[in-house]
Amino acid sequence: MQYLISVIDDESTANAAHGSDDVDAFNERLRTDGYLVFVGGLDSPTTAAVVDNRAGEAIFTDGPYLESKEYLGGVWIVEAPDLDVALKLAAQGSRVCDRKLEVRPFADE
Repeated sequence: MQYLISVIDDESTANAAHGSDDVDAFNERLRTDGYLVFVGGLDSPTTAAVVDNRAGEAIFTDGPYLESKEYLGGVWIVEAPDLDVALKLAAQGSRVCDRKLEVRPFADE
């Protein structure tokens, strides 16, 4: 099953682990052990744009959808046999990137 592990960031920790050797080594271990599907960091929420085309005419708004002290700073998508393994990986990831993480399974299709 695939899980989304979201990095919860805030301005006090933004980019502190960017390029960290520990994070790079963790990502390589996930890749080598066959867990890693995708990993990526996100730019600041100030670079975001919201698009709403539900009414048939697209409306574009600069800035994030939600103004918040905490925001999505990056993601891992992992393939794990169950939630326990995904949580164990997230605990290790939290330590190496020094952030809170949220773990969510992808919905069954």
